[in-house]
Amino acid sequence: MILFEEIRSLLPQKYPFIFIDRAIEFEESKRIVCVKNISGNEPVFVGHFPDFAIMPGVLIIEAMAQASIILFRKSLPSRNDEDAVFLLASVNNARFTKPVVPGDQLTIEVIVEKIVSRGAIVQSVVKVQEKVVAKAALTFGIVEKSSLV
Repeated sequence: MILFEEIRSLLPQKYPFIFIDRAIEFEESKRIVCVKNISGNEPVFVGHFPDFAIMPGVLIIEAMAQASIILFRKSLPSRNDEDAVFLLASVNNARFTKPVVPGDQLTIEVIVEKIVSRGAIVQSVVKVQEKVVAKAALTFGIVEKSSLV
């Protein structure tokens, strides 16, 4: 299990943009299963359909991406240096099948399809109570932070 404090050290995002609470399963270079508890107190719900709170699909994609980054950082120690940045390059075949609302618990499974020297492709499925609420194929590029300046 990977707990929140370690997740904070693995992700470049900071509050309020960390969308993973813990990882409950991890297979190096292959797969990770993470959990995100959806609370009505989250800042996003103040402005996103305040009369009927729904988690924005783009934030569900962000949770998939963050779970992927945790998998990469734990699996690729050489890519865990301060200068490596994993950038979401594409989202393919995204589907949202049910709304995510406060009180839900997301289970985010990421399975690696391919890792290459400068990127990776993963498949991600998000469930609430064993029912699929979203899925997508994500492609990442790995760049050096110093090259972005």
